[in-house]
Amino acid sequence: MAAQLGGQPIIILKEGTERIRGREARSNNIIAAKAVAAAIRTTLGPKGMDKMLVGGGDITITNDGVTILREMDIEHPAAKMLVEVAKTQDDEVGDGTTTAAVLTGELLVRAEELLEQDVHPTVIVAGYRIAAEKAVEFLGDITYTITENDTAALLNIAKTAMTGKGAEGLKEKLAGIVVEAIRSIVDEEDGKKSVDIDNIKIEKKVGRSVEGSELIRGIVLDKNKAHHQMQDRVTDAKIALITRPIEFSKMELDAEIKISTPGELAHYLDQEEQIVRDIVNRIETAGANVVLCQLGIDDIAQHFLAKAGILAIERVEKKDIERVARATGANLITSVDDFEASDIGSAGLVELRGHGEDKMLYIKECSNPRAVSILIRGGTEHVLDSTERALEDALRAVGVAIEDETLVSGAGSPEIELALRLNEYASTLKGREQLAVIKFAQALEVIPKTLAENAGLDPIDMLVELRSQHEKGKKDGGLNVFTGEVEDMWENGVIEPLRVKIQAINSATEAAIMILRIDDVLAATGGMEHGGECGPGGCGMGGMGGMPPGMMM
Repeated sequence: MAAQLGGQPIIILKEGTERIRGREARSNNIIAAKAVAAAIRTTLGPKGMDKMLVGGGDITITNDGVTILREMDIEHPAAKMLVEVAKTQDDEVGDGTTTAAVLTGELLVRAEELLEQDVHPTVIVAGYRIAAEKAVEFLGDITYTITENDTAALLNIAKTAMTGKGAEGLKEKLAGIVVEAIRSIVDEEDGKKSVDIDNIKIEKKVGRSVEGSELIRGIVLDKNKAHHQMQDRVTDAKIALITRPIEFSKMELDAEIKISTPGELAHYLDQEEQIVRDIVNRIETAGANVVLCQLGIDDIAQHFLAKAGILAIERVEKKDIERVARATGANLITSVDDFEASDIGSAGLVELRGHGEDKMLYIKECSNPRAVSILIRGGTEHVLDSTERALEDALRAVGVAIEDETLVSGAGSPEIELALRLNEYASTLKGREQLAVIKFAQALEVIPKTLAENAGLDPIDMLVELRSQHEKGKKDGGLNVFTGEVEDMWENGVIEPLRVKIQAINSATEAAIMILRIDDVLAATGGMEHGGECGPGGCGMGGMGGMPPGMMM
């Protein structure tokens, strides 16, 4: 890139740098983002289709938006923004990832229509911000309030979050597991409830059907005992959680021990053995009959622990140790030289189940567990992974509902209601922002429209019927994709946490605005990334994850 000053060229960027400006740059970015949104649009809703993602010898079959976007090898920088939108949605609320990405794409489609009419991008940006703010405000008028004790509503939230995913067939049972698990880990401080999903351990085991999945009011670990002579079952368990290795402490200084006779060697080994024996004695004296160690357990220590009738498990992950602490009331022991009986946790039963090396440790019958486990069963790894993704979405959705205690109906009903209200609001605006607000309202209708398309229904007929019902005041009217009718979704139990919708609208708006504000793309030699090129077809479309030219996924 060069500029002229008095006939003398001035080099600003190194030779070979590609630059695309103005309308062309904006158009390229919009095309890339639209391509990503189109890729996952067919997965939306109860009748959405699945994607098979193949790479590095691994196969993933899913219709979870964030999983698809994470696995796709997307290189175009504008397209990556949609991936970030889905990730943020997943991190914040767990569900609605596909909705957020599809809405971002549609906002850009509508913005493109205004750009072609020579509406300036800053006007569109201003209108979109106004519309998003008003949409969130209008959402407050169509919410319902629940409490942690509204079991029916919480079950419906879990089932809605799992609808269309791999666990569809057994969502009734899994929803019950989800609600009970979340209720077990709710914390309350200053009257405000909080839910940390990390306190729920999901363990997967191939074998039997998904119907064999269960909630354990305690912790399940895919671990075996440290020594074969240790018992497999301990009732009235007293559990010590040790974060240090159980072994003779090696000298940390650069010291040298000189042993000149066999007797001195025997004495040294006896001392080492006595130190380990003393450690085990302290554990036994404190009353522990189960030991979980974050690091290793010395062979001699294993022997003495087995002789003392103590079941020991070594190399337990830190996060699992912390979950066991919450479940059993134990304190983490950082030094085996200084701990008391009060640091010991309790559980009604600790047992190893399974055959041979395929054993799992169950810590059950905890009196008031603040951490629990869900054991997922399934015939194949693909089934297990699909069920896990569905459960994680449901767990987050129910957790958010308990924290916020506010819900909205699903199945496209909030989007249609917001579209109608935004159109009414747009008529009160005088500037060109009115056009952007109208386009924002039209973009919201992509959700019910896509639900209809994915169910094989006529999207235009469905949108007309939905608008008609909402204009009559039926604010919970949504699309039943199984009957093809517009029905009251609150009565049907198709409900979602309010935060899912707010997050989707805000994230999609911010991403669309960011892309619209770009009017200059500078690419170093070789294109955007990994050798992609900026040509007439636009920068970085070669970065759409190795897809064939001209194929919009």
